[in-house]
Amino acid sequence: IPDWGFETFIHHVHPDDRETVESAFRNAVAELGTWKFECRVIWPDRSLHWIAAYGSVYEHDGVPSRMAGVVMDITARKAVDEELRQSSRRKDEFLAMLAHELRNPLAPIATSAQLLQLAPDNVARVRTSSEIISRQVSHVTALVDDLLDVSRVTRGLVRLELSPVDMGTVIAAAVEQVGPLIETRRHVLQLAPAREPQIVLGDRTRLIQVVANLLSNAAKYTPHGGEIRLEASTQGTSFVIRVSDTGIGISPSLLPVIFDLFTQGERTLDRSQGGLGIGLPLVKRLVEMHGGDVSAMSQGPERGSTFTVSLPRHETSARIVPALDGDANTAMDHRARVLIVDDNEDAANTTAELLRLSGHEVAVAHSAAQALDLREAGAFDTYVLDIGLPDMSGHELAVQLREQGARDALFIAATGYGQAADRASALAAGFDHHLVKPVDPARLLLLIGRAQPRAEAR
Repeated sequence: IPDWGFETFIHHVHPDDRETVESAFRNAVAELGTWKFECRVIWPDRSLHWIAAYGSVYEHDGVPSRMAGVVMDITARKAVDEELRQSSRRKDEFLAMLAHELRNPLAPIATSAQLLQLAPDNVARVRTSSEIISRQVSHVTALVDDLLDVSRVTRGLVRLELSPVDMGTVIAAAVEQVGPLIETRRHVLQLAPAREPQIVLGDRTRLIQVVANLLSNAAKYTPHGGEIRLEASTQGTSFVIRVSDTGIGISPSLLPVIFDLFTQGERTLDRSQGGLGIGLPLVKRLVEMHGGDVSAMSQGPERGSTFTVSLPRHETSARIVPALDGDANTAMDHRARVLIVDDNEDAANTTAELLRLSGHEVAVAHSAAQALDLREAGAFDTYVLDIGLPDMSGHELAVQLREQGARDALFIAATGYGQAADRASALAAGFDHHLVKPVDPARLLLLIGRAQPRAEAR
C-alpha cells in the first residue's frame, strides 16, 4: 500500500497502547534489533481488534535502513484468554463463597454441641440446641444437593420423571419449603394464584425446586421486612410464574449474565447473603428441560428484581394424583432388629441411639468382618450399611450377608455417594433403598417402621 507507513499505522493503534508501540519501535531502531508487542487497533469500520506484531530493523553501514515484520490478528485468541481469566476469577470467588457458606452453619453446630455437653439436663437448652443443629444440617445438606444437582444438570445426567402436574400444588409446596426463611427475615409474602388449576407436563420435584429457588433468592436478597410477590397466570398456551421483590436489585452489568454458572452479586460486609452462583443456572436449565424459559428484570441496584418463568400448559383429562410424602408417624408399630455397619463411629453410634430410642433393637459394627461375625451370632431383619467400608465395599458385604441367610431382610444403603450410578449400583447389589448422607432420620425410621418383620434364614 503506497501511503502505508508508520504514521498511518500508529494512527490506528488504540490511544492507550500507542506509547507502548512507539517505545518498542524506538528501542528496535536504536539497537538495530527486533520488536515484539501486542496491542489494540481500531479498524476503519471502527471495530476494535487485537494484533500481535514482530519484526526486525535492517541496517546499511550501521545505519537503520528499513524494517520488516509480521502482523497477525489475535482478536479471537484474546477473547478466549479473557474468558479463561474470567472463568478462573469466578472459580476463585466461588470457592471462597463455598467455604464461607459451609463455615457459617458449622459455627452454630459446634456451639450447640458444646452447650449440650455443658448442660445435658437443661431440657429447654437441649431442645433449642437440637433444633439449631437440625436446621443447620438441613442447610448444609441443601447446599451439597444443589452442588450435585448443578453438576448433573450441566452434564446432561438428569432425567425428568414427567407426568401431569397441578402447578397450584407445586407453588404451595415451594412456599411451605421456603416459609421458615421468609418468616425469619420478616418478609411480607403476597400470593396471587391462577384463577383455575393449571396443568404442566413436568417433574413435580424439579418444578418445586425451581419455584423454591426463586423464592429463596428473593428472600435472601431482600432486606429484613421487605416484600415478595408470587403471581401465577396464563398467557395463551403458557403458564407463567412471576416472582418479584423489593430487594437489592441487579446491576446492569450483571443482568445479562445472571443465569451463568458461578455468577454472583457483589457481597459486601453489610450484605451477608451473596449466593454461590449455582441456583439460577440450575433454575434456567430445569425450566428449559421442561420446554419453558426464564428471564430476569431489574431497574438497577436497590430497586428490586423480577424473575419470570414460562412453561407450556398441558391439556389433559387425566386425573392428577397428588404426591404422597412419607411421615415417620405413619410407620408400622413393630420392633425391628437392626444391624448398622459404618466405619465412622460417631455416625454409627448416633444412628443406633436414634433407633433404640424409637424402640428398635440395634447392634453396631465398624467393619465388614465385624458385621459378618455379628450375623453369625444372631439374625437381623434390617441392615443399614455404609458403602465405603475399610475391608470390603458395602455392596460386597450385602451380597455376602444375603448368601449367608439374610435373603429376606431389609437392606438400606447409607452413603455419601449420591449419583444416579451409585444408586443403580446399590440396587444391583441387593439393597432395597439408597439413602444419601446425612440420612434424614424421619426417612430412615419410616423405612424401617414400614417393613414387615421377616424371619431370617439361619
